[in-house]
Amino acid sequence: MKALVYHGPGHKSWDDVPDPRIVDDTDAIVGVDATTICGTDLHILKGDLPETAEGRVLGHEAVGTVEAVGSAVTTVKPGDRVVVSCISACGRCRYCREAAYGQCLGGGGWILGYKIDGTQADYVRVPFADTSTYVIPAGLDDEAVLMLSDILPTAYEVGVINGGIRPGDTVAIVGAGPIGLSAIMGARLYSPSHIIAIDLADSRLEAAKQFGADVTVNPSRQDPAQVIAALTDGLGADVAIEAVGVADTFEMCTRLVRPGGHVANVGVHGKPAMLHLQDLWTRNVTITTGLVDTWSTPTLLKLLCTGQLAPQKFITHRFRLDQALDAYDVFSRAADTGALKVLLHK
Repeated sequence: MKALVYHGPGHKSWDDVPDPRIVDDTDAIVGVDATTICGTDLHILKGDLPETAEGRVLGHEAVGTVEAVGSAVTTVKPGDRVVVSCISACGRCRYCREAAYGQCLGGGGWILGYKIDGTQADYVRVPFADTSTYVIPAGLDDEAVLMLSDILPTAYEVGVINGGIRPGDTVAIVGAGPIGLSAIMGARLYSPSHIIAIDLADSRLEAAKQFGADVTVNPSRQDPAQVIAALTDGLGADVAIEAVGVADTFEMCTRLVRPGGHVANVGVHGKPAMLHLQDLWTRNVTITTGLVDTWSTPTLLKLLCTGQLAPQKFITHRFRLDQALDAYDVFSRAADTGALKVLLHK
């Protein structure tokens, strides 16, 4: 088959690789109908995640058709249309029994496209298929459901839920890329009084308005702290969500949050960030971090079915699978191309 293969920092290619096969009786082989590129894939290509071996097939998001299953698989069968979760769950270890699947001790967690071959390919082997795939209800299209592989549950769980957003809150979201926009979409479910999107790219701020931000701020022209102070009688944001993954944006969140507020870090950090405890220790600020667990995927599927979420609008560019290199070029230059999510399809 063909696949997008990582060859060390800065190097990738569209290669012929062996077809995946069932290794464990809990595996499924899924034919990839649609996949996409994540910011985490770009972090791998930058060398931020040295655990990823050269020769690895990238990608951890997919919608596809089950081609074969191991003898222990009971919830999906060949011919089923499924969404492949970015997180694999053994379902048995301590963390899986607590629905903390991202911390799976039984061989799961985030492994697709990171520690084992991933989804940017014609076919993918999905471990623990019973607990790592979800049958897609009739009537939902690939583009909408694909966003439930990663970005929607990530922003919802690690940003919205960890951040403790409540009705009437003022929510600052730093970074208006796909994860930040997903956080806007998820935050709207909890009726905040204001959602402030902060980004250096005007194209992404315009997208933030379309996704439901009430206020947008470009820090090169306005001071976000002053804008938020004017909306909150000088208190600051109840919840600040970091959706970029660099030191400056994390530190900005700690400056924007009010005393007693919450900073929810979602971004993938490849370098250290300063924690200014000399300023924070008296302010009762809660800081959370997290890797998505995908416990929310069934809930988000329900909201998709009822029309309360419309994530297909994330897709700004469409490519065939064999145009993966072109898709990476467009996605990696998002500030110039306006790319949010790129769709790779058969």
